Amino acid sequence: MALGPRYGRRRTPGSRRTRVSLASVAAAAALVLAGCSGAGSLTGGGGDAVTVAMVSNSQMQDAVALSGQFEKENPGIKLKFVTLSENEARAKITASVATGGGEFDVVMISNYETPMWAENGWLVNLTPYMEADPSYAADDFIPTLKSALSYDGSMYSAPFYGESSFLMYNKRMFADAGVSLPANPTWPQVAEVAAKLDTGDVSGICLRGKPGWGELLAPLNTVINAFGGRWYDENWNAQLTSPEVEAAVKFYVDTVRDHGEPGAASSGFQECGNLLSQGQVAMWYDATSAVSVLESPDTSTIAGDVGYLPAPRMAKADNGWLYTWSLGIPTSSTKQDEAWKFIDWMTNRDYIKYVSETLGASHIPPGSRMSTYRLPAYEEISEPFADATLSAMTTADQQNPTLKPVPYTGIQFLAIPEFQDLGTRVSQQISAAIAGQISVEQALAQSQEYAETVGKTYQKER
Repeated sequence: MALGPRYGRRRTPGSRRTRVSLASVAAAAALVLAGCSGAGSLTGGGGDAVTVAMVSNSQMQDAVALSGQFEKENPGIKLKFVTLSENEARAKITASVATGGGEFDVVMISNYETPMWAENGWLVNLTPYMEADPSYAADDFIPTLKSALSYDGSMYSAPFYGESSFLMYNKRMFADAGVSLPANPTWPQVAEVAAKLDTGDVSGICLRGKPGWGELLAPLNTVINAFGGRWYDENWNAQLTSPEVEAAVKFYVDTVRDHGEPGAASSGFQECGNLLSQGQVAMWYDATSAVSVLESPDTSTIAGDVGYLPAPRMAKADNGWLYTWSLGIPTSSTKQDEAWKFIDWMTNRDYIKYVSETLGASHIPPGSRMSTYRLPAYEEISEPFADATLSAMTTADQQNPTLKPVPYTGIQFLAIPEFQDLGTRVSQQISAAIAGQISVEQALAQSQEYAETVGKTYQKER
C-alpha cells in the first residue's frame, strides 16, 4: 500500500523542521477525515462567537463547564465549542488550519504541530500578546514546554496542560500481592510484576493499543527508544525491522496480549485511565496528566493509593515523553484579539486558582506552570506525584530522543509533517498485531515499507 499524497518541504537552515504546502497537507488531512465520517462535522465560524476547537479530555471539559465565567467577564464575547476525540480533533483542525478555512478562532494543538505550523505562517505569534500583559507571566511556564511551543524565539501557542510519562500502579494491589518494583524499573521487571498481578478479574497492566499516532504510538515509541531502537538512522534509512525495534514492539505486544486489559487493541488513554481508577488493572504506563483522574475521589476509587515510578528503562534511561495540549490562533481567524482574550483566560495562573476554588485542586490542569506546584491546595494533593511529574518533564529531551543518532527530533513522535499519516498507518499495523490479526513481524515489515517511502524523499534532499 502506498502512502498518501506527499508533503512538499524546504529545509530550514540549522533546523530539522520542514515547510509543508497548504494543498498537500489539506489533501493528506482529507484522507484522514474520510475515515472519520459521522464523527462530527466542521462547525463554527461566522457570527459574533469565538469558535474554539478542543479535544474532549477531562480537563478541557472542565474548561467548557467554567467558560460562563469568561463570558461574564467579557460580555462582548460569546464562545462556541467544538469538542472531539483526539484523533478526530487532529484531523479536523489540521484540515481547517491547512486550508485557511477560518472555521476556528482558537485551536487546541500540541508541541508537534506548533513549530511546523508557525514556520508555515498558519499561527498567530502570541508573544506580543503575552508581553503586553505582565500579569500573564509567560516565564512561569515549565521551560521545556515553553521551548517546545516556540519558533524563532516566539511562542505560537500557550500550554493548557503539559505532561511527560511515568508508570502508575495500585499500591494496595502491590501490597496485597507482596510485590514491588525498584525506584527505576526496567521493562522486563514491569512485565514480571504484571504477570504476578494478573488474576483474570484484574489485568496486570494497561497499555494503549488503540490506533493513532497520538494514541498507541505515544507509549510504544518510548519503549522503542528505551530498547535502543529508532525510526531512521542518520541517513534516513528506515529502521523499523531492526533487531532493537523488533524486540521493543514484540515485548510491548506480548505484554499487553498476555497480561494487559481486555480489548487492548481498542484501548486508549481514556479507557486505561478508567480501568486503573476503578481497580480493574494493577499498573498503567502513560501520561503524567492522568493524575487529575486518578487522584480525584470523584472519579477514582483508588485516589490516594496510587504509586508513581519513572518511565521504565532498558539500554536507554530517561524515556519519559514531553507533550502539551496548547491553544493557538489560526492566522485565518477574523477574531484574533477576542481569541487571545480566551486563551489568556484559559492558560493564566488565575484560571488555575479558579479551578481549584470552584472544582477542587484535583481538577487543576497539571504540568504547564511552575507556580501550580506552589499552590497550597495543589501541594497537598500533588505530594505523591509532583516531584515525579516535574522531574520527568524537565529531563525530557526532544533534541536527543534515542540512544543512537537520528535526523529527527521528538520523543513519542517524529517532528516531521509526514508523521501524522505515517504514524497512523504504522499504529494500525501494531494494533492489528495486538488484536492477533497479524504477527509482529508482518506488522513491522509493512511499517518498514511505509517508513522507507518517507525516508527516500528526505534522502533526495541531501
